[in-house]
Amino acid sequence: MRRLIVRKPVSYPILIGEGVLEEVRTPEGPSALLYDRRAEGFAQKLAERLGVQHQLGLEGGEGAKTLAVYGRVLSFLAEKGLPRNTTLLVVGGGTLTDLGGFVAATYLRGIPYLSFPTTTLSVVDASVGGKTGINLPEGKNLVGAFHFPQGVYAELEALKTLPPFTFKEGLVEAFKHGIISGEEGLLEVEDLTPESPRLEAYLAQAVAVKVRITEQDPTEKGERRLLNLGHTLGHALEAYTHHALPHGAAVAYGLLYATLLGKLLGGEDLTPLVLRLLRWLSPPPLPRVSWEDLLPYLLRDKKKVSESLHWVVPLGLGNLTVKPLPEATLREAFGLWREVLEGLASFDQKC
Repeated sequence: MRRLIVRKPVSYPILIGEGVLEEVRTPEGPSALLYDRRAEGFAQKLAERLGVQHQLGLEGGEGAKTLAVYGRVLSFLAEKGLPRNTTLLVVGGGTLTDLGGFVAATYLRGIPYLSFPTTTLSVVDASVGGKTGINLPEGKNLVGAFHFPQGVYAELEALKTLPPFTFKEGLVEAFKHGIISGEEGLLEVEDLTPESPRLEAYLAQAVAVKVRITEQDPTEKGERRLLNLGHTLGHALEAYTHHALPHGAAVAYGLLYATLLGKLLGGEDLTPLVLRLLRWLSPPPLPRVSWEDLLPYLLRDKKKVSESLHWVVPLGLGNLTVKPLPEATLREAFGLWREVLEGLASFDQKC
């Protein structure tokens, strides 16, 4: 079992391994459980151990991150008359931890919560760092708050129930952490499975990268923006496809675009690394999409500063820049991106 400690702005433990439920300690007072129905077995085991009476199961996925579902969860807590010292236990993937954290941030102006991520995506990314939120029809994560959990408990046994693609797509975020940090071990994903002996250490290493960054910049005023690598185009692709394209796949496509931007700006050519990732991931193919198709979603991106959209661009491993870019450069990179993906599709068809 790996134990990490987030020290600021709020201190809380992150436990990664098997048997972490034995380590869970809840604050005094009532508790409520919000869980993804796909993780119901794990959720009920947790509820039985902690004696949780108030439970609400939801269908996971981006459909959970809506105003309607958010309101439903708030009403559930209010109807039970749960007070301010209630602890919300959130079990599931990234969409549930995003939703549950935002519920905790806003119910009675803020209650404590514990996160129990059950997917690789939520282990390495969504459950860590205090970002919570929901989507609007106009774009992804446009409503949210920074609200930090009192603990993150990643039980690796839960990952063994994931479909193979779901397991793999979550590791795209860990791969991204490798580009940001320059830690080449995080770029080695091809041998990882839920039974892999190095999975625990790999996930802990990926989480440690995010912890270091978020401790220095909890509310994304500076260095934390690096964690958006691949997400600007990725979120636009998700919105354009109405979330038919899974998050990990969208970020993988976005990483390819970001590395092409870096190459155009004179940086190291990192595209072979991302192409290797894409071949391993084998994501759903993209529909024919133009720059004009994506532009409305890009213009609503939450990472805009004033009227400028800031792009995270890798110039080499561990060497990134964040800045606005000329329209001509963005369009040139998009044209190259489409060409590379068409070539990748041809390669895969021949294999």
